[in-house]
Amino acid sequence: MTGKGQGFGFGLGKMKELADAFKKAQQVQEGAKRLQEELEQMEIQGESGGGLVKVVVSGNQEPKRVEISPDALGEGAEVLSDLVTAAMKEAYNKSTTTMRERMEELTSGLELPGF
Repeated sequence: MTGKGQGFGFGLGKMKELADAFKKAQQVQEGAKRLQEELEQMEIQGESGGGLVKVVVSGNQEPKRVEISPDALGEGAEVLSDLVTAAMKEAYNKSTTTMRERMEELTSGLELPGF
């Protein structure tokens, strides 16, 4: 067996497939960069106590601000702490859901081999 023309089994069809995969990966990378910028600018709000406490985070879970109603101050430190924690959890959950949904939108239909 001389092995002529055998190469590594990496024919032209495979090269095109590989080039297409790289192109799609580059599109995803560019889209991910744009998405990251969008997520940084988003404001996602969580609240508790019927709006007594509001927490605002970015789309990538960076805290932006906490708003506490004067009415919440009269509830005492323990209740206020619970309200802040509940609002933070809601904002975080909304933010992670938003991030996951946007990433799914970005990658859907790309059919990247091996992913």
